Amino acid sequence: MTSAPRIRSDVDLATHTTLALPGKAARFASITRPDELEALARSAERRFVLGGGSNVVLTGDFPGLILHMAIRGRALASEDADAWYVRAGAGEPWHDFVQWTLAQGWPGLENLSLIPGTVGAAPVQNIGAYGLEVGERLHCVSAIDMRNGQVCRFDRDACRLGYRDSRFKQEGWHLDASMVITEVVFRLPKRWTALTRYADIGAELDARKVALPTPAEIADAVSAVRRRKLADPAVLANAGSFFQNPIVDAEQAGRLLATHLGMPHYPQGDGRCKLAAGWLIEQSGWKGRWLGSVGMYEKQALVLVNRGGARGEDVLTLMRAVQNDVRQCFGVALNPEPVFI
Repeated sequence: MTSAPRIRSDVDLATHTTLALPGKAARFASITRPDELEALARSAERRFVLGGGSNVVLTGDFPGLILHMAIRGRALASEDADAWYVRAGAGEPWHDFVQWTLAQGWPGLENLSLIPGTVGAAPVQNIGAYGLEVGERLHCVSAIDMRNGQVCRFDRDACRLGYRDSRFKQEGWHLDASMVITEVVFRLPKRWTALTRYADIGAELDARKVALPTPAEIADAVSAVRRRKLADPAVLANAGSFFQNPIVDAEQAGRLLATHLGMPHYPQGDGRCKLAAGWLIEQSGWKGRWLGSVGMYEKQALVLVNRGGARGEDVLTLMRAVQNDVRQCFGVALNPEPVFI
């Protein structure tokens, strides 16, 4: 038996998003159980799924229904000789979930510590940091098809994961809430290997005089590095890393490296090369630079911040200015990470 959630009207969304831009939802429902989604299925009303609000840019009022994901719960689903299979509700705060898995003695997600957002959003964006993408630990995803109310299950391959990409984005499901994730199961390998090859993490561990780090020590190092580089949304409104690291073909990478010595670059398995968007933005003169109430953070050029009073159009103006200057300087296109509604 399905149960409809309570729906509120004219809800302020600024307090539900970390960039704190003005905007109201015509209707707003906090979803605490999957059956509440089933009760709202088949409607032609425009919908959008909101988790922690850390990857959203409000461009004004939203005329439809916001589905605020609040499904909680976390548990060991099963285990075998090779891995623990850990289940979490889509509304679980991501960092809290990572910390909990480590406390249970199930490592594997420590490099993704302190990433904002919820568990349900993690596979949509295929979040990643410091040598790990969540897709490498994903086992399966459960979701409700809002077009017919059916429960669907996607294994890792069916999610079609890529760099900051997934089937949920490719099919546009994240934009119209036609498929809403309710639960995620992660596969955490029992043969754990420390991932410390990123210079920032290695340097942090060296400073702590940790030669053979435990998963918890890596999580602490990752969190320390992120706190130094990234603005706390509770202090300075922001949406985290605003642009994706661009991936270019080998020929373009070769030209850029020949003319820009010291450019950070990361060869990919398919022959292409990933570039550091933050470095490109800084070299283009945007680190710590403002346009009105919005700017690129002085400690990390990849982060767009709002010092108060900004609107969605201000963010769009700054985004386009940064994109234009990076294109002019390097011939590289930057794509934003957040969703615009």
